[in-house]
Amino acid sequence: MGDCETVPNFPSALIYRGLTDLFRSAQFHAGQFELQDLGSQIVGHVCAPQPNETWWDACAGEGGKTLHLSDLMQNKGLIWASDRADWRLKSLKRRAGRAKVFNYRSASWNGGPKLPTKTKFDGVLIDAPCTGVGTWQRNPHARWTTEAADALELRRLQVQLVRNSAAAVKPGGRLIYAVCSLTRAETTDVTTELTKLLEGFAVLPLRHPLNGDTAPEIWLWPQEYGGNGMFIAAWRKN
Repeated sequence: MGDCETVPNFPSALIYRGLTDLFRSAQFHAGQFELQDLGSQIVGHVCAPQPNETWWDACAGEGGKTLHLSDLMQNKGLIWASDRADWRLKSLKRRAGRAKVFNYRSASWNGGPKLPTKTKFDGVLIDAPCTGVGTWQRNPHARWTTEAADALELRRLQVQLVRNSAAAVKPGGRLIYAVCSLTRAETTDVTTELTKLLEGFAVLPLRHPLNGDTAPEIWLWPQEYGGNGMFIAAWRKN
C-alpha cells in the first residue's frame, strides 16, 4: 500500500501518511491489516506471546490488542478476551471474523474476584481503564474534561483489576499492566502498591522494543516517538 513508511527498529508497523480512508479499503475488509496506535502495538510486543501459549486479555474492549496477540501467536494456542461491556465483545467478534482470528474465546467480566474461567495462563494483560492522558494529542478536548480526582478514582479500579486477575497466572507466568496515561497516580503509584500486594510475584524487567533498553517499567512519551503516551509494567509469578 502506498503512502506508508516503516518505523525505525519496529518493522512490523507502518505509518500511513495518505488521505484515503483506510477503513474503506479492500485490504482492510479482507483482514490484511489493522489500524492501531504504535503505543498499543508496543504493548503486544512487550507481552511477547508465543504460539500455543494461553493468554488472557482481561480488559479487551473491542479487541485491538486481542487481535495483535493472536497474530503474534500465529493464531495458535488460546486467548481469553473479557470486558464488562457486552457490546464491545460483539465488536471484537466482528473484527476477529474479518481478521480470521480463531484462537480466542470471549466472556464478560466485571473486574471482580469471580473470574470468567478457571484456566491458568502463561500471560495476563490488563490494559486498564484510565484517564487517557497519553491520548490528548488526538483527543485534545479531554484536557478540559479530565480532573485529578478521576486519576485517583481510577487508580483504585486499576489496582483491583490487577489483583483479581493475578489469580489466573500460572507459575512462571507473566502479569502485564498497561495504561495510556502518564499520571503518577495511574502509573508508579499503582505499581508500587501492587508490588507490595502481589504475593508470590516479582517485578519483571522489560526490554523497550524501540531502543533496546531494559528497565522495570516502560514509558512511552508522545514527544519522543509520535504515538500515544503509554506506561507498561510487569510481574512474574514465582
